Amino acid sequence: MLLRDVELDDVEAYVRMRCDPAMMAELGGPLKPEEMPAKVERDVASVADGSSWIKMIVVDETRPEDVAGTVTLWSHEEGRERISEIGWMVLPEFQGRGLAKRAVAAVLDDARADGRWGLIHAFPSVTNGPSNGICRSLGFTLAGEREMLFNGSLFTSNDWVFDAGVR
Repeated sequence: MLLRDVELDDVEAYVRMRCDPAMMAELGGPLKPEEMPAKVERDVASVADGSSWIKMIVVDETRPEDVAGTVTLWSHEEGRERISEIGWMVLPEFQGRGLAKRAVAAVLDDARADGRWGLIHAFPSVTNGPSNGICRSLGFTLAGEREMLFNGSLFTSNDWVFDAGVR
């Protein structure tokens, strides 16, 4: 498995992940395909300026253009505080192979080494068994449930916390 930075050529992968009703069922529904080129441009820029890590999950290192999913680490304002958040998606044909868990573990290891991310939150829907299982197995602590707004929809998520400052 290879994790590589998002590139401008990743629009098709974004459309497959973020505009598919099944892929986005836990996040309030699909995004619009016509919004993906601008989203990819913003993401490439945020990687370039160091404000986020957006890694494309590639199964075959000899074919880095063939993307299986993504794992993202970024920080943002949450109320009056700044928090770090991690999220991931894996396309259906690649699910069940442990790719998401390995990719998330690799990014968390890098976050520990980097030292700037502090407490990292993951907010999978309470009904997303696989993502909650990844959090549980990688050493996140369940802080409780919370209502989340994403893509104009409200859903209940678990708030998992990982301390990237602990080795």
